[in-house]
Amino acid sequence: MVKIKDIELGKFPLLLAPMEDISDPPFRKLCKEYGADVVYTEFISSEGLIRNAKKSEQKLDIYESERPVGIQIFGHNLDSMLRTIEIVEASKPDFIDINFGCPVKKVVSKGAGAAILKDIPKMIQLSEAMVKHSNLPITVKTRLGWDANSIVIEEVAERLQDIGIAALAIHGRTRAQMYKGNADWAPIAAVKNNPRIHIPIFGNGDVNTPEKAVLMRNKYGLDGAMIGRASIGNPWFFEQVKYFINTGKHLPLPTILERVNVAKRHLEMATQWNGETIGLFETRKHYSSYFKGIPNIKEYRLKMVTAPTKEEVFNVFDEVLEYFKDL
Repeated sequence: MVKIKDIELGKFPLLLAPMEDISDPPFRKLCKEYGADVVYTEFISSEGLIRNAKKSEQKLDIYESERPVGIQIFGHNLDSMLRTIEIVEASKPDFIDINFGCPVKKVVSKGAGAAILKDIPKMIQLSEAMVKHSNLPITVKTRLGWDANSIVIEEVAERLQDIGIAALAIHGRTRAQMYKGNADWAPIAAVKNNPRIHIPIFGNGDVNTPEKAVLMRNKYGLDGAMIGRASIGNPWFFEQVKYFINTGKHLPLPTILERVNVAKRHLEMATQWNGETIGLFETRKHYSSYFKGIPNIKEYRLKMVTAPTKEEVFNVFDEVLEYFKDL
């Protein structure tokens, strides 16, 4: 049984990765229903929280049905990070995750996210202070290193564990790679197989088929798989992975009725949570994958992403259901 402190996650948990403008409550709810064992919020700026920025505060919304759920924060200033703890703890997550892996320029340029990989002592200092100041388990998500010449993830993992980090998720790329090339899971396996390491080690990066999840478990021996891009518009992916792990067979793809019904639920929940304008915008990025593989869907997908109201998008969904009802 894999645990973050006393939180039981299952034998090989599947974790929904924290993704900006993706991992909001509506999407997390769907992924949880289809088998995600652990979900994370979108990453939240510590500076935004202490300034009472509305968007940052809204990302703190979590619901009982999501548990176990982690709130992920990022920042580079020790005082700001510590001041966020009380704010975050008020939302009652199961644990707090620190993002030391985001590679995007607007985050890195501020010294946060993957930028911390250029200053490992500061990473340890921030993490240790968070552990000491919080009553919740503190976990970390990071990358292999800043670039190919600075991969010291084994040492980093040992030091993070030594100061009290409860679990570590590692993306199998450096910051220099961004999301290009193939993720390398071998260094993550080296961390897991280090006899000094006893905290859970989760692998992230390129888990886009059930077979790869099994490979991560069986060949690389990791404690769980963190799934990001493969889940976008595809909450069924968690269910498909679990079915394959248990049976060695592929679960049939969702029917057109199930695709439409889930897309409708997603849009309904998104507009309830974030208002119609933002809800419409946030769900558009999912439609390509919701209807992936459906022949002649392009015309309808264009209608979905350009319809100006929820009602009109629902009408397009109904058109899709009628046109493709035999699929």
